[in-house]
Amino acid sequence: MTGRTQGREGTLRGHARLTGRVGARWIGLLSLANLGLWLGYFGPLQVLLPNQVAELAGDGKATALGVVTGVGALVAVVVGPLAGALSDATTARTGRRRTWIGGGALVGCAGLALLAVQHDLTGVVVAWCVAQAGLNALQAGLTAVVPDQVPVPQRGLVSGWVGLTQSAGVVVAVLLAASTGGPTGYVLTGAVVVLAVAPFALTMPDRPGAARRRGIPGVRAPRGPDFAWAWATRFLVQLGNAMATLYLLYFLRDMVHFEQLFPGRSADDGLALLIVVYTAATLVTVVTGGILSDRTGRRKPSVIVSGYVMAAATALLAFWPTWAGALVAAVVLGLGFGVYLSVDQALITEVLPSARDRARDLGIINIANSAPQVLGPVLAVVLVDHLGGYPALYLAAAAMTVLGSVLVTRIRSVR
Repeated sequence: MTGRTQGREGTLRGHARLTGRVGARWIGLLSLANLGLWLGYFGPLQVLLPNQVAELAGDGKATALGVVTGVGALVAVVVGPLAGALSDATTARTGRRRTWIGGGALVGCAGLALLAVQHDLTGVVVAWCVAQAGLNALQAGLTAVVPDQVPVPQRGLVSGWVGLTQSAGVVVAVLLAASTGGPTGYVLTGAVVVLAVAPFALTMPDRPGAARRRGIPGVRAPRGPDFAWAWATRFLVQLGNAMATLYLLYFLRDMVHFEQLFPGRSADDGLALLIVVYTAATLVTVVTGGILSDRTGRRKPSVIVSGYVMAAATALLAFWPTWAGALVAAVVLGLGFGVYLSVDQALITEVLPSARDRARDLGIINIANSAPQVLGPVLAVVLVDHLGGYPALYLAAAAMTVLGSVLVTRIRSVR
């Protein structure tokens, strides 16, 4: 029996009991919960933290923001797989996923509230780490629910709707943060996280995990070349994304000179408009991309092409660093990212090595989302300050995305 056949048969055995399709209400509440999750991430990352750090650090804002987000991402690297492993082993009557979804939302809200009362960079780092710990525990539970309860032929559709909330979350978070700002923005964002998660956490079917003879499993990386390749491709694409987006607000201020182009308007306004344009483009492809991959049974071509499209959008910022160029790049990026969000997540669920440890394995996958938030700022600071400025930054980000897309071809057990 070939390695490819073994991997495919193992995947099918892990999902053999998932025969009933999930309904529209279930998908809607899961999507709302994910919207709350992304609000908790993107409100601080896109607007609140950059502005708070700029006020506290002045001219050292780029380095300071890199430190804050980098330390927070290190917390995410640890908490994601650990919370996933604990969720797999949870035997509480509240359920193995619901326990971590509800608890993570509450801790994330507490961390965001703490950010509202910080007046020095050390306090900002600590509070953001608390928020990251809670949000990553929440994410560990939410991501595991899909392979737990959704059959393979429906995962592109569900992943498309969940991916849509990530794009919508950026828009809502930026608009919410930009309209409230400062302490109020943090507190309101935390409250919305809890309110958005509560309906799904309270109503979804869930069950305790089975007791394990040897206690809680470790968070060691699972075996399987396809899982490893899927992790590597996700890491590279997310690294390119982290490098490109972390300093986008500063790019609009310092390179595009948005506030000089549009007197009376702030760079925050420009960022909000870009995100609205990007999200509108994402809406065109995110759900349809997932549905088409379900119908054809082919995931890899869509992931590869979407990566190339995203790389082209990033390269546009290097060669056309103007407001018009940023608008065009937002459209192109949205079209590519919409397909990537839905289809890549569906692909990931099909290479999980063990049905018993889904949340742990997805937590390890989430390291590929979090670790770039550590490495990305380091690379970005070097590129912007010493190796060519923003054009070098965006070309390097495009190269990372292309490499991640090429390596998708190494995955054998998924078409």
